Amino acid sequence: MRYLPLITDAYLVAANPDNAVAMKAYMRNQFEYLGISAPERRLINKGLKATYGLPAIGDMPVLIKALWKKPEREYQYAAIDFMQMLNKEWRAEDIHLFEYMIVHKSWWDSVDAIVSCLAGPWLKKFGEEWPATTNRWINSENMWLQRAAIIHQNAYKQHTNEQLLYRYIKQCASSKEFFIQKAIGWALREYAKTNPGSVRKFADSHTLAPLSRREALRRIN
Repeated sequence: MRYLPLITDAYLVAANPDNAVAMKAYMRNQFEYLGISAPERRLINKGLKATYGLPAIGDMPVLIKALWKKPEREYQYAAIDFMQMLNKEWRAEDIHLFEYMIVHKSWWDSVDAIVSCLAGPWLKKFGEEWPATTNRWINSENMWLQRAAIIHQNAYKQHTNEQLLYRYIKQCASSKEFFIQKAIGWALREYAKTNPGSVRKFADSHTLAPLSRREALRRIN
């Protein structure tokens, strides 16, 4: 697993303790940070790719899990970045790795990035696995998998499966979890960019948490 020390060595050189304090506070002290900004991290990753190429897709499960064990949050971001760069080589079984990433060290920053950069595009690529995969997520007892099911179509635009989106929202509409209520509002707000009339009708004919409704109609209003 030669790529792990390449990432860790490069990131340690770029560490900024002052930035790390602010970044940790922003994430409510959930994780440690090296203090590397997103643009800096992507530049480092680009340099690693140019110099060493990308990791082999077959090495990614071990590499990602090793990065996921590290306390500093930038290493989890790196795992997402490098897996995204390998998108042309994704395999059907990689969804299990994405699920591992969603349910371990879970917080909105990693979950949303995994869904938007990995799981959402994977479901488009392996359409035969959809919606069985997201049905399993929404029926799980894991809040983060449920959030993933609700928001996985956020970038689908005119290809959104409206019936599926609304079914998942109705199933979770009574949830008291902030991150579920926020996900519902976010998913509806994104779909409203494509079909505002449908979102308005749905919001007006179903009981949604005030947060969800406010977020859903923010652009329409």
